[in-house]
Amino acid sequence: MEKKLYIDIPSLLRKLDIVIKILINTQITSRYRSLFKGKGLEFEDYRVYTPYDDASRIDWKASMRANELLIKEFIEERNLNVYMVVDVSSKMIFGSTEKLKMEYAAELVAAFSYLATKSGDKAGLLMFNDRVVDFVAPSSGDKHFYLLLSKLLDINKYGGGFDLEKALRYLLNITTERGLVVIVSDFIGFKQEWKKVISIASVKFDVIGMMVRDPRDNFMPEGVGQVVLQDPFSDDTIIVDTDLIKNAYEKYTQDEIAMIRSYFINANADFIYLLTSESFIKPLMKFFLRRRERIST
Repeated sequence: MEKKLYIDIPSLLRKLDIVIKILINTQITSRYRSLFKGKGLEFEDYRVYTPYDDASRIDWKASMRANELLIKEFIEERNLNVYMVVDVSSKMIFGSTEKLKMEYAAELVAAFSYLATKSGDKAGLLMFNDRVVDFVAPSSGDKHFYLLLSKLLDINKYGGGFDLEKALRYLLNITTERGLVVIVSDFIGFKQEWKKVISIASVKFDVIGMMVRDPRDNFMPEGVGQVVLQDPFSDDTIIVDTDLIKNAYEKYTQDEIAMIRSYFINANADFIYLLTSESFIKPLMKFFLRRRERIST
């Protein structure tokens, strides 16, 4: 029998409706459209020229036929392909808060995919661990959204190792058009040599790295004494005294986050840091504002 990730789907859908309303009310939808460009402009219709219009937009042939000055009206041709590249490795099956990292990531991916399709774009999904687990080509519509959701909720797709380079090279090999790539992962186990493929991907795509971490990924609890830690890949265990390693552990994780952020920024990509103990709405809003400020300067 096929196992499903335990998420209350009706509750999730109600939450997504609320999320989208918040995004619309805070103008994130319009910011999204202005920050991630589609394929170009397509002709929609003619209208009469006014003194406030740019005279270079006058279509003289059409104006002669109509015996009045006309300019062309264009609409943005969206159809931007948005690829949600989601880490489903064993390390995402962890959580010390209300949600496991993979549950938080699933809701985040669902919300961003919904935002993309409501903005006239197409959302696709690539799930990976140490290989490509599943791929759904970009499309739109409610039926497609539910297909993406069903993939995200399939617990059989979670587990295994972690190889971001393999996922990005797969995407580079099968796509011919520019698009937006959103990488959702905790990036634990990130290898320095992978920054090269991020730089390559950033030439072809707009790239956003969304780091999803549990508070315990970054911060050790205090006063609990010795605990048993387990490697999510090898299942090896070790006993540690959290008070003895707390400072060194937290310095290491903060340095790691800063390093990974720098890899994305230096590749002209974007980076968002998210904690499962906090809603992703405010960080997304701040990200869109920062990107708009950067593009406008």
